[in-house]
Amino acid sequence: MIELANPFRPGAGHQPPHLAGRQAETEEFTRLLKQNTILENMVLTGLRGVGKTVLLETLKPLASEKGWVWVGADLSESASLTEESIATRLCTDLSPITFPIVVSKKQINRIGFASQPVTREETLGYQQLRLIYEHTPGLALDKLKAVLESAWLAISSANSTRGVIFAYDEAQNLADHSEKDEFPLSLLLDAFQSLQRKGLPLMLVLAGLPNLFPKLVDARTFCERMFRVVFLESLSRKHSQEAIQKPFQRKPNVPPLDESSLDTIIGMSGGYPYFIQFICREVYDVFVQCWRREEAASVPVREIQQKLDTDFFSARWARTTERQRDLLFVISRLPDCDREFTVREIIEESRKAPENSFSGSNANQMLASLTRQGLIF
Repeated sequence: MIELANPFRPGAGHQPPHLAGRQAETEEFTRLLKQNTILENMVLTGLRGVGKTVLLETLKPLASEKGWVWVGADLSESASLTEESIATRLCTDLSPITFPIVVSKKQINRIGFASQPVTREETLGYQQLRLIYEHTPGLALDKLKAVLESAWLAISSANSTRGVIFAYDEAQNLADHSEKDEFPLSLLLDAFQSLQRKGLPLMLVLAGLPNLFPKLVDARTFCERMFRVVFLESLSRKHSQEAIQKPFQRKPNVPPLDESSLDTIIGMSGGYPYFIQFICREVYDVFVQCWRREEAASVPVREIQQKLDTDFFSARWARTTERQRDLLFVISRLPDCDREFTVREIIEESRKAPENSFSGSNANQMLASLTRQGLIF
């Protein structure tokens, strides 16, 4: 039977059938792996759907090949509520790596004439990491530094490791909460900056939305020197074409896309990897069905747009007020709406339709609200 399974995967962080572009970003990460003393960590940032999570997963085996240990997870908002919770997150992520490492051996004498002493090994698992944290005197910073330093000493003595990479996705959820006297973000940054100054090869790789780096700098100004920021843009036409065509070419029984269909998909997707996967998944199914019926196939533009509106955009759009939607419509008419624009440009554009005009204060207030909702940055 001919295998015609759909190769495209429009999921949250799902690996695409072909990763196009991102060579420059991969090379930059490779450069950071060559550091003997960690002077630069990485912030991987960009808009939703640009492929941050996929690239982060792609960097993991590359780090392993170069002799680095990789630990990490997605950072939920709950992991950043308190200093205790961020410490728990780090201990949890370290424990699968440190658990096999024996840190002490004890001989236990068993009762009985014929009984031989038993050697009991103690490994550096989660409970032991937590004990180090709890029994270290001082502030939360002193405790976390003790955990990380103890873990590194154990890891480095057990094998020839270059260092440890702590990779966290959705890192824009990191935040200090001064009103509650909790500073988990500052704790994380202070701990790594201090240990890196001591020469420990512990590197941070944080991936998140464009508000991530400003949050880091607001917490600690030294972050401007501590991180190398890599901003993921949408794919070029060449790389978009590659991401679309390669999976089709691996299915020799499916007719290749014609130039018109290719142009349509590239135009609709805007070069965003998630949208390429979403659109191509729909297009692939349509083309296979038309091929089986021996009919001409074309890209169902309106149907795909409707599905995108329902599946991808509707939840966030539903959270906006009518006035916020008016502002977003005005912004969408700006020449650089998908890049950078000013409040003044918004005001001038809004005056072309008097019923939707905005003052500077109105626009500023709504922009702040829309930023908090993650609709603009």
